Amino acid sequence: MAEGSVSVAEVETAFKKFAIHGDTKATGKEMNGKNFAKLCKDCRVIDGKNVTATDVDIVFTKVKAKTARVIAFEQFSQALSELAPKRFKGKGQEEALQQLYGLIAGKEPANAGVTKVAKAAAVDRLTDTTKFTGAHKERFDESGKGKGKAGRVDIPDASGYVGAYKGKGTYEDKVKEA
Repeated sequence: MAEGSVSVAEVETAFKKFAIHGDTKATGKEMNGKNFAKLCKDCRVIDGKNVTATDVDIVFTKVKAKTARVIAFEQFSQALSELAPKRFKGKGQEEALQQLYGLIAGKEPANAGVTKVAKAAAVDRLTDTTKFTGAHKERFDESGKGKGKAGRVDIPDASGYVGAYKGKGTYEDKVKEA
């Protein structure tokens, strides 16, 4: 390979990382449109001038099968070869594709903008279950974990006298005999 070129295996590794992002059932062999757009955004294939999010969506739709919702790595490579000349205008197809591979290789999905847990004192005070009183106190056990429905609703105990003998053949048998 030429000096500074990126191997297809490195691009395929990035493909697999983005393919499984956000989907617990994904195998990494196929990528959906949302993850393809995320890859293009995170790896700066989308620059806002030459390549936009709309261009990425159009190319994804063009390379996937008509009824399919995902693309395999071969279709992904085809999509990149269509995006490369748009992203790097004035360069040859092969040179533009290598530069695009350079943007993608070694990257993984970014978690920018993910909501963090608040550490403010006011929030700590409001969520500290040890300081709850009254009816709210009944909703949590000693460790501070919620009891679920048992903490919110009074569940009737059907083990009493009437519940224990209902349908056991006491009164019903006497009524039937008469």
